[in-house]
Amino acid sequence: AFQLELDTRHDKYERLVKLSRDITIESKRTIFLLHRFTSVPNGEEILNESEVKLDAVRRKIKQVAQELIGEDMYQFHRAISPGLQEYVEAVSFQYFIKTRSLISVEEINKQLIFTAEDREETTNTTSNSHDKQPHTWSLKVTPVDYLLGVADLTGELMRLCISSVGNGDIDTPFELSQFLCQIYDGFTFIGNTGPYEVSKKLYTLKQSLAKVENACYTLKVRGSEIPKHMLADVFSTKTELIDQEEGL
Repeated sequence: AFQLELDTRHDKYERLVKLSRDITIESKRTIFLLHRFTSVPNGEEILNESEVKLDAVRRKIKQVAQELIGEDMYQFHRAISPGLQEYVEAVSFQYFIKTRSLISVEEINKQLIFTAEDREETTNTTSNSHDKQPHTWSLKVTPVDYLLGVADLTGELMRLCISSVGNGDIDTPFELSQFLCQIYDGFTFIGNTGPYEVSKKLYTLKQSLAKVENACYTLKVRGSEIPKHMLADVFSTKTELIDQEEGL
């Protein structure tokens, strides 16, 4: 009996790992798609397409929620955490492009409540019993997954800043700089009291912020003397210099 229970649990864990990998891949594709937002004339099409992709990701998360019915989620958290972090990153990136603000963990969890109706097979067609029975599944993103997803978002915002400048948009970098400063302030409040992974991501977040601030500095000081099509080259050179100074 113990062997059967352990084998069943191990099989479920492996299925969740595969689902998490699928969620990660589809979320990354959504992020790559959203990066095209600054370079296309009609951004609404990109946002609509990204919404379709995120719906497909949520269907995968629904399968995870069905697997975890009657189970303690934290026993399988290590299996699904990478996928949830990537999903948070994709959703928050899309939300930022739409609203220029950060999505809350409550808003993310609202989108992860799934309902379905299973038809009951009845032999008596004149029966007064309900032929539809509603089911509800939900999967909550933990605060740690949310924080790690937001930390990863800062890297995508730094790339968005550089690509915006390459397209001649000199307003977005200053918006991103203020937004990243607020996120960095929030993470410094957590400091060493949070999970180990959060403190690791804080260093990368600081680097992303430094690169965006450096881009804003270059735009402010030398923006008028450098042609717009050459600004991206200047940033790539300065980014390499920052990395060398950091010892990367």
